[in-house]
Order: sequence, then C-alpha cells, then structure tokens
Amino acid sequence: MKNLINNLRLFLLVLAGALLMTEASATNGYLSHGHGIRAKGTAGAGVALFRDALGVATNPAAAAFLDTRVDINVATFIPVREFTVTGNPSGLPGTFGLAPGSVESDKEFFVIPSIGVNWAFQADQALGLAIYGHGGMNTEYPQPVFGGSNPTGVDLSQLFLNATYSRKFGENHSLGVSGIFAYQRFKATGLEQFGNMGMSSDPNRLSDNGHDNSTGFGFGVGYLGKIAPGLTAGASYQSKIRMSEFEDYAGLFAEGGDFDIPSRWIAGLAYQLQDWLFAADVQQVFYSNVNSVGNPLNPAELPPAFPDGSGGFTPNPNQVALGENEGSGFGWNDITVVKLGTEFSGFESWVLRGGFSIGQQPIAGSEVMFNILAPGVIDKHATLGFSKELSDKYEISFTAMHGFSQSVKGPNPFEAPDQQEIELKMRQWEFEIGFSF
Repeated sequence: MKNLINNLRLFLLVLAGALLMTEASATNGYLSHGHGIRAKGTAGAGVALFRDALGVATNPAAAAFLDTRVDINVATFIPVREFTVTGNPSGLPGTFGLAPGSVESDKEFFVIPSIGVNWAFQADQALGLAIYGHGGMNTEYPQPVFGGSNPTGVDLSQLFLNATYSRKFGENHSLGVSGIFAYQRFKATGLEQFGNMGMSSDPNRLSDNGHDNSTGFGFGVGYLGKIAPGLTAGASYQSKIRMSEFEDYAGLFAEGGDFDIPSRWIAGLAYQLQDWLFAADVQQVFYSNVNSVGNPLNPAELPPAFPDGSGGFTPNPNQVALGENEGSGFGWNDITVVKLGTEFSGFESWVLRGGFSIGQQPIAGSEVMFNILAPGVIDKHATLGFSKELSDKYEISFTAMHGFSQSVKGPNPFEAPDQQEIELKMRQWEFEIGFSF
C-alpha cells in the first residue's frame, strides 16, 4: 500500500507538469501513431498486447493482464510543415490570391509527456489511470498568409485523462472500459481576411482572440484474448468525445465553435514465436463525423466564387459560412491505417522493436487552401526502439519514429481557374524515452 501511495503521488506530480507542458503531435491525421513507448516502437501495433500502463489508451482490456506498475515517458516531436504557392494572384475583383513562394512553419519542436499507472488489486481485476496528449494543428507561419495583420497559424493542444477498469474472464480473456476526460486549448491568428470576405458568421470571434479552452467526456471499450497457443487477438472502440465550444472562435469552427474529437476503432492480432513477437493492427478514424473537421470548405460542392460577366468574380450564394452548424471546415476524410510491428527478445535483458505503418492522408486536393493551417498529410511511418531491464523492478526504453515526407496539391479555390496551385508538405521525427517500475 505504501508503494501504491508513493506511485500515486508521483503520478499526480507528473500530471500537474503534463497539464502545463502537453503540446500536440500529428501523425495519422492529428492522432498519435501509438500510445505507450513499446507500442510506438512497433509503429502503434499493440491492440492485442499488454505491455505497459499506457496501453489502455489503445485497448482498455489490457490492464487486467498487467501487474501493478508505473510508466513515464517524455517525447520530443519535430514536425516540418510548409506550403508552396505557384502562380501569381490574378487581382480580379472578388478573388483571394495568395503570395507565390514557399513558407515553412516556425513551430517545429514540441515536448510531450505521458504517464500511466496500473493497479492490479485482484488476480483478475485492475484499475488503470493514464494521461497523454495528441493534436496536430500547430503551425506558426512568420507572415500574414491570408492577408491579415498578424503572422498566421493555429495552436491546438489536447490532453486526455483515461480511467480504466478491466477484468479477466477465465485465464485467457479480458474486457475493459474507460472513462475519458479531454481538455483542449486553442488559438488562431491571421485569419481575419476570411471575415472581411463575408465567409464567417461571426467575424469578431474568428481570429486573434488569444487562447480558449474546451472540455468534454467520452468512453472506450475493449477486448483482449489468448485464442490459441502464442496467438492473441484484441479489439477496441473509442467514442466521439463531445467537447464544449471554443466560444472565442465561434466564427471559425462549425456549430458555433464546436471541435469534437472523432471516434475510432482498432482490431489486431499478435503472435509469439520463440524470441520473436509479430503484431498487426487495423485502425479507422472517423474525421468526417466532426463537422468542424470533416465539412469541406464549400459544402455545396460548387466553386466558392463564380465569374460575374465583367472580368471579376462574385461569391457563391450557396457557400455556408464558417461557424454555422453546417459551416465550412477542413474537409478531412475518414482514414484507415495498417500497423505492423515486431519484437525480438533473444538478448538477455534487452527487447528490440521495429515497425511500419501505412494509411491515408485525410486531405483532398480540393481542400488544400484552408489546410495550410493544418497540413496533416503524413501517411507512412517507420519506427525503431528497445527496452533494457535495469533490475527486477526498473526498466528503461527508447523509441524513434520517422514520418516520411508527403505532399498534396490542389488549386486555390478563391482564384480564377488554373491561376494558382497550392502544395502542402510535411515530414516529421519523434524521439521518446521512458522509465518503468
């Protein structure tokens, strides 16, 4: 009991620090490629495994197979985001041209702590508590991209507190359920020109209003089972997390500032063959079910502006303004991700890991203009990692992730046809160190 109390004190201390430090990481859209340093070492594959206390963020059922333990991780996330505009503005009335050239975001280094505590209070039951962050719409371009008065960018941080109960049924199967509290912090700058163009339902709450906060609740459920010698299966579902509105940005996000967190499901298998472990997961994320994320820039699927017969353009009367219930969003599609990973434990006190994931980037070419703010186009990741036992009670781990350079191109929808092309490009690295006891 004394050790448990000390562990909880440490958890609360790190929790307080994480509340202040958590930034965002963008890999599969704006979700992390995995939770827990061991899962990250296998490219996120791990829904059918039980390895550490942060695994409940992937599958709540994993907790029942774990002993009492604490896992603390700190990652450095290094994304490189840029966009390139080709072609000069036409200057025609009613158009919204961008300055040609390439611009890179200045915001390229984030610190992301995470911690998990698992308490096995009976042979077949466990409680888990995990804190972690993800996000991905953090950009800071050093100039007014859209013609505003300030440098352009957005700053989104997301923090999750996951409380889990898991129970075994027999020796080989478990179920788990999690209650999830989420906190978001957001700021946008340099977007006032969209209000000047009449594209916002509330131009005073569109841009440059400092940081605003949002909270919400959701749940997760999961199954984990040993279905044959050496073979385990797992599956989990996380609900949409319904968040309170960003009131200071009610003229930016659909539904008056709403920015919910999308639902997702994961299913997978893992197979232990002597010193080798192989894992494979399939994940689907439902970005399209969140209006502020999934709605296209022009929900009417018509050009934002039409030729007016005199050489200029007039706004499309079917354009739905930013901030309205069905208002314009980032146009993100649902994505499916396949994650493959392996572990080798043939060296005394060492476990080596590697993995690769391939998915879909959520941004269509028709949506590139607004997604200058959130170029989450990475769809391939490679990972390497290891764990080293320091004693019977202590272990240190490390993992590295590279998100391969990816780009998407499309027209500026507010310019004359074929006048300007926009290319979004992104690549990234993540390095994480963890300590377990």
